[in-house]
Amino acid sequence: MDRTASTTIVIAVILLAFVGMYLGWRARGRRQAALPRPAAVPANPGAELLEVEAFYVATTIAGEPLNRVAVSGLGFRGRATVRLVEGGLVLSIAGEPDAFVPVADLRDADRATWTIDRVVESDGLALVAWTLGGVAVDSYLRLVDPEDTARLIEAVRALQLGASTGTGTREGASPGEAQASQNQQTPIQGSGTK
Repeated sequence: MDRTASTTIVIAVILLAFVGMYLGWRARGRRQAALPRPAAVPANPGAELLEVEAFYVATTIAGEPLNRVAVSGLGFRGRATVRLVEGGLVLSIAGEPDAFVPVADLRDADRATWTIDRVVESDGLALVAWTLGGVAVDSYLRLVDPEDTARLIEAVRALQLGASTGTGTREGASPGEAQASQNQQTPIQGSGTK
């Protein structure tokens, strides 16, 4: 076999691999067509409680760390800023529109060691469990400052717990608003360490 034939075969194999990846990604998108885009950040999400820099790793179906969610804004890794505000969590991934997770959709936060495309030291990832269009999902973040991992987890849990008990509502909220906020909560379901 001459050099031209072997080069042609290698190029054909590489092209077939790219076509296979493209078709696989499209099929994943079709399977997840029922999932909505993450909510846009509201005009007034409330006071900022915490801001941390992170590397966004992935969002997966809850309990399935190899099943990546491919909806717009969550499908690709990138640098991110995570802001916790009174109204929920704002995920700003470079090159993507900001995603907003209302406090009512936050389920839990924990540490994780691995997910699709990423294995780190024990408990090196922050896992934020939330609900996207009625489907439980887990978002994985690698925080730039490892000490921020514990701060983020504690802040998410406190915000979610405060909202579910009515103590985390904004100043000046009426008892009726606090009760409505409490009634919209979903129970926390621990995700555990993956």
